Amino acid sequence: MASHSKKKTLKGPTPEEIVNGFQNLRAEQRALTSKLSEIELDLNEHKMVIETLKNVNEDRKCFRVIGGILTERKVKDILPVLVTNQEKLKELIDKLHEQITKKGQEINDYREKHNIRFRGLENPKQDEPITSTEARGNVLVS
Repeated sequence: MASHSKKKTLKGPTPEEIVNGFQNLRAEQRALTSKLSEIELDLNEHKMVIETLKNVNEDRKCFRVIGGILTERKVKDILPVLVTNQEKLKELIDKLHEQITKKGQEINDYREKHNIRFRGLENPKQDEPITSTEARGNVLVS
């Protein structure tokens, strides 16, 4: 007696896989935003230190932490390095803004492709659960 196995044919990702993919995209966007905030704080610190050091005698000693090590230098040696770092931070911030925008577009495209809707946002009067026939091809995120 031979057993016949029925193969389940999938027409694409399951709703769980779609939701997981969407959540991964959102997590990536949050990580980029978090990194952006961190870099912006660093940039503000650079601005404050640069403004302070501009009014100080250039031969005065100052201290800087590099890789966890406190180093002693003169203001005239540190100030140009800080200005260069500030410019690089500004460039990095611009790149992160671009990446966040692209990730947002990727999320929107993913939502449209998989017809993802948020409960209460797109049709506030619809509080009833979606039946399995209505959910085919749609994903509801609450």
